[in-house]
Amino acid sequence: MSSVAVLTQESFAEHRSGLKDVEITGSVPEDEAYIPTYLEAFPPLPDKSTPGEKTGEPAGAWSKIRPIKASVITQVFHVPLEERRYKDNSQFGEGEEAKVCLDIMQKTGAHIELSLAKDQGLSIMVTGKLDSVMKARKEIVARLQTQASATVLIPKEHHRFVIGKNGEKLQELELKTATKIAIPRSDDPNANIRITGTKDGIEKARHEIQLISAEQDKRAVERLSFEKAFHPFISGAYNRLVQELSQETGARISIPPPSVPKDEIVITGEKEAVAMAIARIRAIYEEKAKSVIVVEVIAPAWLHRFIIGKKGQNIGRITQQLPKVHIEFTDGEERISLEGPTEEVEQAQAQMQEIIKDLMARMDYAEINIDHRFHRHLIGKNGANINRIKEQYKVSVRIPQDSERCGLVRIEGDPQGVQLARKELMDMAQRMENERTKDLIIEQKFHRSIIGQKGEKIKEVRDKFPEVIIIFPDQQQKSDIVQLRGPKNEVEKCAKFLQKLIAELVESSFSISVPIHKQFHKNIIGKGGANIKKIREETNTKIDLPMENSNSEMIVITGKKSSCEAARDRILAIQRELANLKEAEVSIPAKLHNSLIGSKGSLVRSVMEECGGVHIHFPAEGSGLDKVTIRGPAEEVERAKRQLLQLAEEKQVNNFSVELQAKPEYHKFLIGKGGANIRRVRDRTGARIIFPSPDEPEQEHITIMGKEEAVWLAQKELETLIKNLDDVIEDSLVVDPRHHRHFVCRRGQVLRELAEEYGGVAVSFPRTGTQSDNITLKGPRECVDAAKKRIQEIVQELESQVNVEVLIPQRYHRAVMGAKGCKIQQITREHEVQIKFPDRDESQEPASQENGDTDLIPRKCDIIIVTGRAEKCELARAALLALVPVTIDVEVSYDLHRYIIGQKGAGIRKMMEDYEVNIWVPQPEQQSDIIKITGQVASVERAKQGLLQRVKELQAEQEDRALRSYKVTLSVDPKYHPKIIGRKGAVISQIRKDYDVNVQFPDKGDEQQDVIVISGYERNANEARAAIEQLVAALQDMVSEDIRLDRRVHARIIGARGKAIRKLMEEFKVDIRFPQPGSEDPSKVTVTGLPENVDNAIDHLLNLEEEYVSWESLAKGFVVRDAPWNAQGNKAPDMSSAEEFPTFGSGIAPKQTSAWGPKKC
Repeated sequence: MSSVAVLTQESFAEHRSGLKDVEITGSVPEDEAYIPTYLEAFPPLPDKSTPGEKTGEPAGAWSKIRPIKASVITQVFHVPLEERRYKDNSQFGEGEEAKVCLDIMQKTGAHIELSLAKDQGLSIMVTGKLDSVMKARKEIVARLQTQASATVLIPKEHHRFVIGKNGEKLQELELKTATKIAIPRSDDPNANIRITGTKDGIEKARHEIQLISAEQDKRAVERLSFEKAFHPFISGAYNRLVQELSQETGARISIPPPSVPKDEIVITGEKEAVAMAIARIRAIYEEKAKSVIVVEVIAPAWLHRFIIGKKGQNIGRITQQLPKVHIEFTDGEERISLEGPTEEVEQAQAQMQEIIKDLMARMDYAEINIDHRFHRHLIGKNGANINRIKEQYKVSVRIPQDSERCGLVRIEGDPQGVQLARKELMDMAQRMENERTKDLIIEQKFHRSIIGQKGEKIKEVRDKFPEVIIIFPDQQQKSDIVQLRGPKNEVEKCAKFLQKLIAELVESSFSISVPIHKQFHKNIIGKGGANIKKIREETNTKIDLPMENSNSEMIVITGKKSSCEAARDRILAIQRELANLKEAEVSIPAKLHNSLIGSKGSLVRSVMEECGGVHIHFPAEGSGLDKVTIRGPAEEVERAKRQLLQLAEEKQVNNFSVELQAKPEYHKFLIGKGGANIRRVRDRTGARIIFPSPDEPEQEHITIMGKEEAVWLAQKELETLIKNLDDVIEDSLVVDPRHHRHFVCRRGQVLRELAEEYGGVAVSFPRTGTQSDNITLKGPRECVDAAKKRIQEIVQELESQVNVEVLIPQRYHRAVMGAKGCKIQQITREHEVQIKFPDRDESQEPASQENGDTDLIPRKCDIIIVTGRAEKCELARAALLALVPVTIDVEVSYDLHRYIIGQKGAGIRKMMEDYEVNIWVPQPEQQSDIIKITGQVASVERAKQGLLQRVKELQAEQEDRALRSYKVTLSVDPKYHPKIIGRKGAVISQIRKDYDVNVQFPDKGDEQQDVIVISGYERNANEARAAIEQLVAALQDMVSEDIRLDRRVHARIIGARGKAIRKLMEEFKVDIRFPQPGSEDPSKVTVTGLPENVDNAIDHLLNLEEEYVSWESLAKGFVVRDAPWNAQGNKAPDMSSAEEFPTFGSGIAPKQTSAWGPKKC
């Protein structure tokens, strides 16, 4: 059984609006303007003898009433603002509080409803089984309410009774009070028990602990069970009466707090004191019990929640008028209990019967059985379907939870709405029974393409087939099954459409790889990606080039087969134009192709590497074609052709192969510089030797292929070479110490290169400072000899190096270096030299000289040192001087400078990036026509031509601007200007777009407020003027009428962010203007439109005003005359105080301000 809380006077109007059509009977006068007196509104309790005379029941009749229990209970409690953990009220119902409640509901199975009180406190209603409610309440207190702590002192020997057997009593107490109770250890001298939780919970826990302690006390303990409704009369206002009783008798009286659902009062102390306290308490109870009766009203259980009303609005009207009446509803039963003073209970009974009679006349229900599998589809996404039905037919639809596995759906509400909702739900269920589910197998790699970016493509499909639900598997499932569900015909159509879409995707996912020499990749990309972008757009393909630091030469083209082939031909054409490449075809039987390609392409790769990097292309497997394409330099193509034919012949005659093992570091030495060693072996034996590629797992395996005799011979030679490499020796070499740094600098790069090239030979240099010129080499004999020879060559090169000074003014050094030193790095690579720039001198430089025409006195900071062979240094010197920028002057009209610079310098910056030059534009105050371009000679010349071309374009634009500057004026009454502009400028923007003109309206301060200026091409301006004149002519047929609406209803008519008023204007095709804040006539509203539409809109607005004003009159509250607090020296009572306004067993916290009834099923 649950209780209904008493509503406050402030929310009286809200509760009255719950049942507008119900006639309330009772003590309220018929004339609504009548204000009752305090005694009329709140009559005093009758004398002690009155109840007995009226009811004819003995005083002990209360003891015969058995408490009504239910399996489902409801608890309501209040969290004050200062105790709320989350106080952000900006989005109530969507913040952390709602998430926490949802989590608690899932954990405990209880139902939780939140409400925000006027004092910003939080009202929480928990419904469910007793155990679930208690667990949920504990979770809510811990997670939504700030925690406090207090201590209670009881004798140490009583602690074990608080803990109970195996701690069960303590756990039960913590769960019941939603607190955390810390009891000191037995060896701890401290006897204080600490309680942590909410203030209310702490009070409950302290009370329970004191009861347990009292039970164990040697003094007398007595328990009296009185109905909860009488506890406030025993305790008195602010607990004064019970304190007086305790002082007079000397007994300790413990009354449970209002929020504890217990009716037991415990009295402890000396026996005489206890007996005296019991007598006094019984006397108070008997006196009050005689003035109270209990009656039952019968109403169908399904109707209970409508009797209570939304948030207790309907029942709140009765409890507001008759606050001493306690109304209780029982889940699943038809009876409603009313408890309180005889006269008020009779009034409440009459009002309840009127409400029930009215609801029975205009309410109905229906139950339909629908397979629970379809329930979630009836509800729809986020409840879209079921909410639409509820709003459309004004009914309540209750669908059981999935866990119940029940198909019974209940509809309640207006009889006609119930029947219509029932029909629609049955139709939906019938359609779902006729639904078909189909699985399509679509490779997961295509799912993203079908869905599209941000789901755009799949949205188009769903819009085309709105009745079909398309479900893609989760990416983590790695599934290819896409599920379609819906009407059979629509599913089939959608499946065909998707299959066609997949076929197009498969067709457009064709891919081919085109081998292009690495040096030509930048030409294929083009300047700023122009070439590659053009090929992509014209062939509608995706073209991927390898990374710049990758060794791959393959360009991958993806798209339709024909488009890919077209793109490939265009890329190959670019390569042919740039180099003298030859393409040859050789016919080799298709059955030999796989054996010629070799494992993972090893055999054909060895041919391509040996023949100077030619590209060999075999036809696709299964095509049956015999033609193999070879592309590359003419000589290497012929060589590769001969080798392929020779290999094919060997494969046909006799093919034999063996594998040989050698350490990976020996491979380079076995191959030799430029493949010299391995070529000698092949020439002598006629066998082909294949070394593993870097990405192969088996790096030690060397494959020898060919005729058996040739293979054995080659194997023998290689084994001899490998054996020699395994013969490790140690040797020494004399190198001048001044050259040691060259070998060990850059983290020993030269030494690493020697080790890689010469079979892993280890070269050791003496430590710095030892002044030794002896270096040690350790490794295979042949590798050591070769490494010694190479070191001697390097030393000879170092000794033949010279230093060349290049004089370039310091101000040009940055330009010569290029971005991140890229230009210098290129020169050092190409000419095999070292270039050292001097330290920067920050002192003042000599006067600037353009293009180096005047001899300069050389400074140390201007001299760049180039080190290397003499002939290489001269080439590098010439290359450096070529990088010195020059400056030229270009004459451009001063008027065009700002257009050349562009917005925030974007135009001039782009030109400098495109032509790799620096462009200087004079300051505006100079008004000079000379623009200076600085950079390399070739770049400067290209930039000059680009600048002159830009000047031509700007001059053409100036001429066009002159033509567009034609203006016409139009005189239009200012009252039509807003209509011509339109909402958010929609109308005038369309005119500007349609006629390509600029339309300028007068500013507020202009003298001529009626003049509209139109500028653009002459013809367009005249056409735009005619369009505006036509619009004004239509506006002149409209009328404007002023009406006066109560300014209190303006906000409600306008609605949130103007949504309601916009809907009205669209419905009646009128414009409605409300007065601005501070207006002289704040009630004046102007309606503009066609006469008929204006009349209809005004009628509607007046109806709305009448409706809203009538609601406002209900919101004035409940007013009485001659109240006690009106007398001098008195103050108005606190209606939220349970002490000043005690209720009959409400079971709700004193500050609870909402009247929530239990939720009915």
